[in-house]
Amino acid sequence: MQSPPPIPSRPNAKLPVAVVGCGRMGKLHARVYSQMPDTHLVGVYDADRGAAEAAAEEYGTQAFHNLKDLLPMVAAATIAVPTKYHADLAEPFLRRGVACLIEKPLAKDVFDCRRIIEASHRFQPIVQVGHIERFNPAVRAMRKLDIRPQFMEVTRISPLTFRSIDVGVVLDMMIHDIDIVLSLAGGSEVTQIDAVGVSVIGDVEDICNARLTFANGCVANITASRLAMKTERKLRVFSQDAYVSLDYGKRYGMVAHRGGNVDAIREAVARIRSGEVDDLSQLNFGDLINIEELKIDDTEPIRAELDEFVDAVMHNKPSPVPAEDGMRAVEIATKIVEKIGGKTV
Repeated sequence: MQSPPPIPSRPNAKLPVAVVGCGRMGKLHARVYSQMPDTHLVGVYDADRGAAEAAAEEYGTQAFHNLKDLLPMVAAATIAVPTKYHADLAEPFLRRGVACLIEKPLAKDVFDCRRIIEASHRFQPIVQVGHIERFNPAVRAMRKLDIRPQFMEVTRISPLTFRSIDVGVVLDMMIHDIDIVLSLAGGSEVTQIDAVGVSVIGDVEDICNARLTFANGCVANITASRLAMKTERKLRVFSQDAYVSLDYGKRYGMVAHRGGNVDAIREAVARIRSGEVDDLSQLNFGDLINIEELKIDDTEPIRAELDEFVDAVMHNKPSPVPAEDGMRAVEIATKIVEKIGGKTV
């Protein structure tokens, strides 16, 4: 086995990277890599030569038509091909010790997830899963609050994009939210799954609602649809001490803490009971509670994701989204699909 190019150690040296797959996500990765000061986009590959050549021209790099020619030239790569090919195309890189950022979901099933994990353990490259919602500015702002959820409600709906109709909505869209709720639940095991879903346009589910119950008592209710007339991506988190509401699309978040609000509400109730307030319209609930907007930066999620990936590779840090997390999300997604009697591939 030949080794990949060494990780740059001298100042101003750039990490040699590649993108495998020149579809929508692959092109986004290629664009960002081409803009990053610490990376050199060596080349791109796609089974469609025309797609590879178009992406190479757009981002000032070389189109490769054989992976064997690209493999020896890079120390890190993004794998952004259709999910069913993730394991097959990631393995040659992993066997050379090349770090891989593999788009979500990690693989089409748990078996292929294990293939990726076993290769990463054997050959020691970093693997990061492309669960990009972890890098949404609203999610990153919420994590600073150290919230311990007791109930989570997630909605992810949109019109049909026609990109992934061969894959059900659970692995296509809900997988984002499965990963988020699993990470927010603090590693607690899922003890019960209830789910319902329907297929409207094909053989796989287009709409799904799943309820996950965790060993620590937390419950997550997740809804995903790709047949909605509007786009909405929201997360609400309830804990003993706070309520947090996030809008992924608008990158907006707010938090209402128990402290500072309980006394104000109790005082309002006392005023009602004493007769001081005889018309409830005199009370404005919005004026009684203290709501804080989360401080959210404007960093593009994919830039934040790739910044952390490159930093982990260049400084030998743990993966910010390890392959084991990706496999856990696939495991839960598979069980949800099984619950609704559908197919996973």
